[in-house]
Amino acid sequence: QVHPVESGGGLVQAGGSLRLSCVASGRTSSTYAMVWFRQAPGQAREFVAGITWSGNVKDYSDSVKGRFTISRDNAKNTVYLQMNRLKPGDTAIYYCAANPSFRVTTPRSPREYDNWGQGTQVTVSS
Repeated sequence: QVHPVESGGGLVQAGGSLRLSCVASGRTSSTYAMVWFRQAPGQAREFVAGITWSGNVKDYSDSVKGRFTISRDNAKNTVYLQMNRLKPGDTAIYYCAANPSFRVTTPRSPREYDNWGQGTQVTVSS
């Protein structure tokens, strides 16, 4: 099992930046693909970005491509989400997730993941 713990959320003005971190406990967590999702009030949970276990392949939703960057440090069992040029529409709770079955793929459906963190709130003011 993997137990992700997110941090780094907060309140920022539009155009600003934040960096989210996700520490994934578990002896073999560095061998799993990791993903970020977000969920705004009244909205479904949506895929934001994913990274394979090696960090060589990254996937982004169209809404964040070019603004967000996902990365990982396997020595620290940590995945990052650097968010630049933030918009009010990015306001949501951001979740980190993993599924030990996935190493080289990052499915975009939240139903594929069974290990979730508690989330971190990101609020972007206009």
